[in-house]
Amino acid sequence: MKLIAGFLVSMLGIFAIISCNSNSSSSANADSTATTKDTVATTASAGSTAGFKLGVQMWTFRMFSVADALSKVDSAGIKHIEAFWGQKLGGDMKGEFGIKMSAEDKEKLKKLLQSKGIDIVAMGVISPGTKEEWVKAFELAKEFGLKYITAEPKKEFWNLIDSLGGAAGIKIAIHDHPKPNAYQHPDSVLAAIQGHKNIGACADIGHWARNGLDPVECLKKLEGHVYGAHLKDIVKFDDPKAADTVVSKGVINIPAALAEFKRQNFDGMFSIEHESNWYNNLPDVIFTREYFEAQVAKLNK
Repeated sequence: MKLIAGFLVSMLGIFAIISCNSNSSSSANADSTATTKDTVATTASAGSTAGFKLGVQMWTFRMFSVADALSKVDSAGIKHIEAFWGQKLGGDMKGEFGIKMSAEDKEKLKKLLQSKGIDIVAMGVISPGTKEEWVKAFELAKEFGLKYITAEPKKEFWNLIDSLGGAAGIKIAIHDHPKPNAYQHPDSVLAAIQGHKNIGACADIGHWARNGLDPVECLKKLEGHVYGAHLKDIVKFDDPKAADTVVSKGVINIPAALAEFKRQNFDGMFSIEHESNWYNNLPDVIFTREYFEAQVAKLNK
């Protein structure tokens, strides 16, 4: 009995250690990003894709004005965006998208969005340094009808933004940039979520892979708290500086990740964020949309 008990304790210890962290060896890296086909098939049979929506993180078109970028989004056949602060408005609008926009430019932007049938679902990634900036951020988000704000907030603002989010009916989705970053691991995001019902996660699967983490396992850790996602692919696992590539052409098991989103009944937006081929990336965005739609169709069979 002592031997059996010892064996069980050892096994429990091993399971406790396993998380979305990868091992350092190259073989472990490969295993951590490659979910088996059997696992994908099993996961795909559960959950729903009914709440899925596809959008574009406007950082993808950061070399262009908002006006020109919206034309590209429209040409890609996509009707949702995640805006980012600092993008020049363009057209007959002055200044940049953000809390310093004039009332006149806000109205012009609303009309432009309406003319193209495009809506702003989220904005980010932001990290305001003062209470006043956070208040203005939520005011802007509410005026444009945003569902969530993608952010990397300082710990000192957790209580504030949770309260502001509750009052405005807008969620805060904490994003993960490559290490070193305060939110590079899901555990740090979970720490911010604890006791804050309006704070959740923006699952950037590309940055998780850059951080040496398995996106599927990270999604499982954050189950019930994922408000939005950044859809991308990269050329090398566990390399914070790994370059972007077209979705499905890199090291991330996209079908497995989408199957996990389905299992969790994810009802947020997948923001295409393609940080490559900056001046001619519209074909890449279109390819990503078509690939995404094909994969979702497979999940629904």
